[in-house]
Amino acid sequence: MYHDNDRSKLFSRRAMMLAGGKATLMGALAARMYYLQVMEADKYAVQAEDNRISTRLLAPPRGLILDRNGIAMAVNQHNYRVMVVPEQTPSLDYTLDALTKIIAIGDGDRARIHKEVRRRRSFVPLSVRENLTWEEVARVEVNAADLPGVIIDVGQSRYYPLESLGAHILGYVSAVSENELSGDPLEELPGFRIGKGGVERIYDMALRGRHGTSSLEVNSVGRVIRELERKEGEPGLDLNLTLDMKLQEYAAQRLGDESAAVVVMDIHTGDVLVMASTPSFDPNSFNRGLSNEEWKDLSTNPRSPLTNKAIGGTFAPGSTFKLVTALAALEARDITPEMRVFCSGHTQLGSIKFHCWKKEGHGAQDLVNGIKNSCDVYFYEVARRVGFEKIAEMAKKFGMGAPTGIDLPGEKSGIIPNKAWKKAALKQPWHPGETLINAIGQGYVTATAMQLATMTARLANGGFAVIPHVARDQISEKSAKSRSNPTWPSLDVSRQSLALVRKGMFAVSNEPGGTAYRARITQDGMWLSGKTGSAQVRRITMRERETGVKKNDQLPWKERDHALFVAYAPEENPRYSIAVIVEHGGGGSAVAAPIARDIMIEVQKRDMARVAADSAGAPASPDLRRF
Repeated sequence: MYHDNDRSKLFSRRAMMLAGGKATLMGALAARMYYLQVMEADKYAVQAEDNRISTRLLAPPRGLILDRNGIAMAVNQHNYRVMVVPEQTPSLDYTLDALTKIIAIGDGDRARIHKEVRRRRSFVPLSVRENLTWEEVARVEVNAADLPGVIIDVGQSRYYPLESLGAHILGYVSAVSENELSGDPLEELPGFRIGKGGVERIYDMALRGRHGTSSLEVNSVGRVIRELERKEGEPGLDLNLTLDMKLQEYAAQRLGDESAAVVVMDIHTGDVLVMASTPSFDPNSFNRGLSNEEWKDLSTNPRSPLTNKAIGGTFAPGSTFKLVTALAALEARDITPEMRVFCSGHTQLGSIKFHCWKKEGHGAQDLVNGIKNSCDVYFYEVARRVGFEKIAEMAKKFGMGAPTGIDLPGEKSGIIPNKAWKKAALKQPWHPGETLINAIGQGYVTATAMQLATMTARLANGGFAVIPHVARDQISEKSAKSRSNPTWPSLDVSRQSLALVRKGMFAVSNEPGGTAYRARITQDGMWLSGKTGSAQVRRITMRERETGVKKNDQLPWKERDHALFVAYAPEENPRYSIAVIVEHGGGGSAVAAPIARDIMIEVQKRDMARVAADSAGAPASPDLRRF
């Protein structure tokens, strides 16, 4: 009996302990439930709502890009794309095979789709192909019954209606790479594109706008049930450029198939009216995706269609640089306008002969005639007197040897050498003969077409440091400054020196015997003043000089001289400057000057038409002269 009582007592104690443990656990559970359901109710209510509502970003329309007269250069168009929802098709491969019979789907696209299927949930639509034509959309829709899981989606994509015209200025848009992420949530959106060149890149943040949001009701696995609220974002700002696309088109047509660059700018405001670089490319091809063959053709073309030669191509300026040499000597008072140098066809420096382009020589030359005839011997003597250090200083004043500051990416500095530069770059001392060669725009001197147009603008506007730009509205800080304060800093070059050099430029184009006389403008009130240049790209041997130098058209293209011409117009009231460079084009007087003449005639005709329209009270395009 005693043994049974002990067991009963032991059982009772264990039951009590178990009951107490259960009570404690139930109390703790009740306390935890009270804490979660009462104390933390608001917090978990919000989290539950977040699980039910999914907020997604909406890409805003990208801002348009227009020329100075409102002509559209970059717009947005509907992007019809075919999508597939993996969970809605019994076999993804079967569906893709069926779709391939209707529209072209590359092996690369198929591989990408299979890769995305493994990373995404089965109900998430996957892009199969973008930028479908209306005919392709129609074929897909007609066969929709045989394409389970296939849907057509409509988005927006960038489109350049002028295609290759102005492509180097516009640039293009493309998908965001990992090293280009800036923290903007838009960059995380599938298919979102950013500017990758030209003004698309420089003004990308203003053009892309601000994102909108879409609030969607979703279930526990994230499937969309319905849209609850939609807030559209802010469209990107429209960008108006200084370019005149009618003039741009004319310039491109005038250059034809040449590898060349043309820049026309307003010498007072810095507005760039024309910036043509040929050959060009179609930026739409980058948006839709280049094929291997297309990329190979663009990247291996010896005439470099992807390079903006106006700012990214550097060339020896040849005799156009003599304008800087003349200014440096006049300002240093190492020469007088009346000083004469006799040209016999060459000059001697030690044991080395330095030849003039005219084998028989020019005879006695003063400053104006030295510029008019582009006499090398005259400028050899000028350089010997002034020294290249002073010439280099003057060149930098006029915008050479450094980027001009134009609001475009990829601008090259060019080279204005001196003793310090040569020692640092080549580890060699400066030789006296190099002063002579560089003073006529050969040797180490290089420049871009934009720098030459800027140099000419500063010379023609009275010696003010105008800076070129291509954006003409509030987006561009430089453009806004040029309009609010059109007075540029003075270069501290005397009016007398500028007038003498301009007198020589007038003689080049308008006096018989001038190197560009045959390319003059004969219409009253439209005369231009210019300077020719022919830059050698190979050394002419003594034997060639004795037996006769081959003409440019007898040489391989790569060995021909570069043809250059700079000018301003109209002579009586200068308003525009121009620089033309034709790579391996031959003589500046025969090739570049006629191109510049024809373009400057068109520039002035359009300006005169605007003035006439204003006088008659007719609607006119925006004022080319307005600050």
